[in-house]
Amino acid sequence: MKKLLHLQDLDKSFCRQMVLNHVSFELQPGEIIGLIGPSGAGKSTMIKTMLGMEKADGGVALVLDHTMPNRHILGDIGYMAQSDALYEALSGQENLEFFGQLKGLSKRDLTAEIAHVAQVVDLTEHLNKTVSGYSGGMKRRLSLAIALLGSPQLLILDEPTVGIDPSLRKKIWKELFALRDNGVGILVTTHVMDEAELTDKVGLLLGGKIIAFDTPQHLKESYQVSSIEEVFLKAEGE
Repeated sequence: MKKLLHLQDLDKSFCRQMVLNHVSFELQPGEIIGLIGPSGAGKSTMIKTMLGMEKADGGVALVLDHTMPNRHILGDIGYMAQSDALYEALSGQENLEFFGQLKGLSKRDLTAEIAHVAQVVDLTEHLNKTVSGYSGGMKRRLSLAIALLGSPQLLILDEPTVGIDPSLRKKIWKELFALRDNGVGILVTTHVMDEAELTDKVGLLLGGKIIAFDTPQHLKESYQVSSIEEVFLKAEGE
């Protein structure tokens, strides 16, 4: 089976401080993996390193069987960074058109795609507004909509639901489940512990290491607790 992500013994240090320490895992098509960990655990660094934005000190990171950066496969990846990279002077619609064209979408496909992703993140009525006038939550939603454009095989979402209200969060997860059921592989980092319960597998990242990696159910059973939050607290205390 094709692997969308393959990380093997990935290492990364900044100023002699080990930020990633022999991180290994794989993501298959039709699977959602959640990564949880406190701020500074290395979640964003791991994503940036696997995507080639940071250079690894050691180990292997393959994305769609390629070492990144590789512009030929960028159209197959939907990436949502922790900080929004949007054009503030443009409208939401213009941002979506710009990034959709970057991904190689035709004009006809783009119109239908924008209508769909805007509806998923509840921005349809705000597309003609300038992004500089968006709230923080609206900017997150626009960043997510951009990541969803172009039917990517792989979605990498760094804290996608920060600043998003619970009812919309539920709607976004419904879309993620539908994408997963269509064979898309999704990697999500989150602080929201009840979101980690929704994933197929959870990785606990602490001090640059994945200290536990399994289905939410197996993790709860092995730590003899009833929630992922308790798993995390127990693992952190060990």
